Amino acid sequence: MSWSHPKIRAEHLERRAIVYLRQSTLKQVRENLESQRLQYALVDRARELGWQDADVIDTDLGTSASVGSKRVGFERLVAQVALGEVGIILSREVSRLSRTDKDLCHLLEVCQSFNTLIGDEEQVYDLDLMDDQLVLGIKGTMSVVELKVLQMRMHQGRLAKARRGEFFTRIPPGYVLDGSERIVFDPDERVRESIALVFEKYQQLWSGRQTSQWFREHKILAPVNKCWGGRVGLDWKFPRADLICDILRNPFYAGVYFYGCGETETTLEDGRLIKKRTRPAPRPDNCKVWIFDHHEGYIDWARHEEIRQRMSRNTFSKQTDPAIAAVRKGRGLLAGLMRCGHCGRRIRVRYWGHQGTAPRYICEGDYHAGGDYCISFGGKKVDHRLTQEVLEILSPLGLEASLQARSQLLSVQSEKLRLLRLELEQLDYEAQRAYDQYNEVDPRHRLVAQELERRWNMKLEEQTQLRARIAATEAENPPLSAEDEKRVRGLGENFARVWEHPSCPIELKKKILHTVIEEIVVRLEDDTLRLVLHWKGGIHTQLEMPTPRSSGAKTSTKALEVIRQLAARYGDDLIASVLCNLGHRTGTGRRWTRLRVASARRSYSIAGQARTIPDPEILSLARAAKYCGIGKHVIERLVMKGFLAYEQVLPMAPWEIRRADLDSQPFRSALEHYRRTGEYPSVGGEPNQQKLSV
Repeated sequence: MSWSHPKIRAEHLERRAIVYLRQSTLKQVRENLESQRLQYALVDRARELGWQDADVIDTDLGTSASVGSKRVGFERLVAQVALGEVGIILSREVSRLSRTDKDLCHLLEVCQSFNTLIGDEEQVYDLDLMDDQLVLGIKGTMSVVELKVLQMRMHQGRLAKARRGEFFTRIPPGYVLDGSERIVFDPDERVRESIALVFEKYQQLWSGRQTSQWFREHKILAPVNKCWGGRVGLDWKFPRADLICDILRNPFYAGVYFYGCGETETTLEDGRLIKKRTRPAPRPDNCKVWIFDHHEGYIDWARHEEIRQRMSRNTFSKQTDPAIAAVRKGRGLLAGLMRCGHCGRRIRVRYWGHQGTAPRYICEGDYHAGGDYCISFGGKKVDHRLTQEVLEILSPLGLEASLQARSQLLSVQSEKLRLLRLELEQLDYEAQRAYDQYNEVDPRHRLVAQELERRWNMKLEEQTQLRARIAATEAENPPLSAEDEKRVRGLGENFARVWEHPSCPIELKKKILHTVIEEIVVRLEDDTLRLVLHWKGGIHTQLEMPTPRSSGAKTSTKALEVIRQLAARYGDDLIASVLCNLGHRTGTGRRWTRLRVASARRSYSIAGQARTIPDPEILSLARAAKYCGIGKHVIERLVMKGFLAYEQVLPMAPWEIRRADLDSQPFRSALEHYRRTGEYPSVGGEPNQQKLSV
């Protein structure tokens, strides 16, 4: 057919027409079907303008055109225009092509360079014409401004609704909206009990990971949000550690409504603007809206703060407090509780000995910056002294604690059984529903009847397995007999003996100490360790004791003498090498290392340094050889010939050669003779000197 539009020429019709489609979100793709129909109808518009057919680019359906969006279809469109293959681009309106000045200007520039037209439902634009450039520029600017206005209005509307505590994107499991759009507890009793059990178990275990493992070990499911076809619903699964931690950190469960704690950061990567959304832990100071007592919480705010602080102490992250305060299996009872009274740093625990179980408390000071440790002392005696102080206070409360422990154990057992019975009730309902569906189907329709029968049988099998689990759980902890009750009371009356019993787990002891002690401030003065115990509740206790030495066998006198002679000049690393070469071992029979030399110096108050401080006027054998530009063996032979003198603090210690002797005339002449002839001069005979290695 012929064409009648004055802007369309034969060279345009020789190339292809492209129809570009775009919608901003997947929801629009699913629901705004009329908009899609109108955009696809532009293929007919291309035929009316003279093209036989048109290619459709619809890969950007569901993709925003705002800043930072990556549109594969748009990039393909620009690439085809740049290859000179496109005669016209058809789009329902300019906003479908771009919502940013950058993308629009780039497209218009390419279209103008390759003589490509742009069309919509009504007009065809030739970018070689100034008026068309102006019209498209105005429409593009209006499209960008329209997007900004829409975003601003939507943001203001969300913020206004959030300030009333009425804006929700996704409600955490355990809560629902009632008919009045208010937050209330989930009416499903199983959901409520599961969320409450998360907080209860964390209160006992002090670890999100351990709480997650407890749920898995006891095969207890937890509710989680899950999307089905764009809708959010509850699903039941074994909770991972990150899910448990999200529940514990979420202030929503403490009755707090919050909004706007995330931040959007725009960066330029590979020439493209990238939007990155950061989600810090919600706090009153980083949220736009924060409303206390907005709804009923599973815990109160004080308990939420306690959980948050405990979780922050449990982390290994370098950005948090350097103390590793999580309760673990190490033998150091006071790990994470002590603070240095000299520099204010947290005191860490290290383990030594043959089996690596002897604790030693260390304040690192500026050691990692090339300095020394601030204070360091053995942990066994300090743990014993602090334990005596704690037992003296807690022993009168032992009876009450033992009965409460038994009551708490029975409570947890009862809660577990309660959740299992609630799960069984739900299974009973699902099994009955499966039976009703199977019972209503026409038996002659075997394809449907077989599937419904399979579902019913599957629910019946799950019921049987769950009933067996409930019976096994009920048999785990039978009620206490009169004799057992008497034994429990007896343990409570002798709390100290139970504490010292080998079967008492170290983790339990640490939990007790962390429960009653806030912090221990330690100072080392005149070989005396001064400790200030800050108890929970604000009471302080002061203790003094001699500084404990490292546990284990003592360092030999000969090894200490070597350390004393070398420490004035050499670092711990070189001293360790000399001790090993001389055949010395530590008190526990191990090889000397830099850290073990440093520990011995601290234990016996020997001054020294971690690394050797080089003296520019005194060189080692290796440095002397490098200074002269020859091998070490040449230096050794010239020493034996009597042309060079050296000193040595101890056998196997480094040679000490003065730079002035290396620059002396006799040595230089002998060195020149060797370089010239390859032979060593013989002057003054060879003194009886033992050849020693560095």
